Amino acid sequence: MGRLVIVSNRVTDPAKAAQAGGAAVAIADCLRERQGIWFGWSGQLSTDEDATPAIDVSDDGIVRWTIPLTKYEYENYYLGYANSVLWPVFHNRVDLAQFEAGYYAAYSKVNQRFAASLAAGLAEDDVIWVHDYHFIPLAHELRLLGVQNKIGFFLHIPFPPSQSFLTVPEHLQLARAFSAYDLVGLQATTDVANMIDYLEHGANGQMLPNGTMRVEGREFAIASFAVGIDTNFFKQGDLTDRNDYGATITRIIGVDRLDYTKGLPQKFRAFGRFLQINPDFRSRTVLTQIATPTRESVEAYSDIRKELETLSGSINGSYGDLEWVPIHYINQTTSRERLISVYRNAAVGLVTPLRDGMNLVAKEYVAAQNPRNPGVLILSRFAGAAEQLKAALIINPYNIDEIAGAIAVAVKMGLDERCLRHEALMQEIESGTAATWASGFLSALEHADHPPTFPPTGGKRLISAVSRLAQPARHQDPNSVIESSAPPLVCDVAASHRAFF
Repeated sequence: MGRLVIVSNRVTDPAKAAQAGGAAVAIADCLRERQGIWFGWSGQLSTDEDATPAIDVSDDGIVRWTIPLTKYEYENYYLGYANSVLWPVFHNRVDLAQFEAGYYAAYSKVNQRFAASLAAGLAEDDVIWVHDYHFIPLAHELRLLGVQNKIGFFLHIPFPPSQSFLTVPEHLQLARAFSAYDLVGLQATTDVANMIDYLEHGANGQMLPNGTMRVEGREFAIASFAVGIDTNFFKQGDLTDRNDYGATITRIIGVDRLDYTKGLPQKFRAFGRFLQINPDFRSRTVLTQIATPTRESVEAYSDIRKELETLSGSINGSYGDLEWVPIHYINQTTSRERLISVYRNAAVGLVTPLRDGMNLVAKEYVAAQNPRNPGVLILSRFAGAAEQLKAALIINPYNIDEIAGAIAVAVKMGLDERCLRHEALMQEIESGTAATWASGFLSALEHADHPPTFPPTGGKRLISAVSRLAQPARHQDPNSVIESSAPPLVCDVAASHRAFF
């Protein structure tokens, strides 16, 4: 068994993987087991695009191999094509994509440069696992250099509906790039269905009887692998009763990156609506929103920050008083260790993305709860996690009244139902941890058929990466547990309960 080579935009210190998130924990554990390599951007900028890669070996044998970007590459590859074209399109925000900016050339060039550096250090039996939208063309570039190793790709963000992906001027180049992998992994079955639909109708792809996808004669597998969390990490500490304010204050918690995909304005408006129609809960209900800063140099992110500041100020001014501030808006990073107690002391976890690949906050909130007195998870149906966490209160984040109604149901929910829902949610979370996600993907990749010889020059110069592992998955749209024949702001808790228990 060869080494595992992980490729990602940022390379995490294995000793600090627990602070980086569930996927980073699983990756670090896999690399320790395989004495592998973590390859990617150093996070530094350099004036020399031919700068020598830095190599660092940790005490547990993990090799970190990092390369700096130039300022031009950072602005055009990273902030440009990756985050101003692919990110908005993949989250179905085509209106925010900057197609006309000419970023694709830099995106391609960085992938070529990283592929050349990586290929120089590969052994024949290394298994390569490429992560996320920054490096979609990497396998294609490696194949052009004669690399015949197993190469898998995992997309941590959602794959958009076919019509959205077709808006990308370079969509056919990206489709061909996907076919250079042996296995393409996505978060949810909805994403698999979207990719298959696009490839069949937008790239003349064909789904074969063996479950593989063929694009221009090249075959590869597509399958869903839902990312999980390290549940033991969030169970640590004393299982004290929730509500650090005591019996008089109910805390609702939101933890998100400051991003236009997270539905934060909708969350604030829904909480304001909840206070408007439930005056009895004023002065004893608080929404705490932790919004971690991200990509602040991108205009769309400064806009969302200003909007949230305006909304929180308006709601606090309308409903607050000298002794009670309805919304606690925190625009700074909070450590994962601190989040454990924050989650545990919240009666409601409110997760409202407009589109999300998975959303691990939903799983973290549930895992941190005291099972004897758990809080209630409210979850957007457009998060990948909704496919698994059906015992949450599933809402449409575009429907402000529906969110407000779900908040009312959650804060009034009895202990018995809260415990039943929590038990069902934990069964799902513990059956699909970060470790099982990583091992499942790597097992599927390593059992894929080995690709045939790749011609280094001539022709279309793309590999036929044949795999027989993935079967076409049907779209599974999670049903809301708060839907009923009652008026929009009323939730039939009994009907909701019967839907799952």
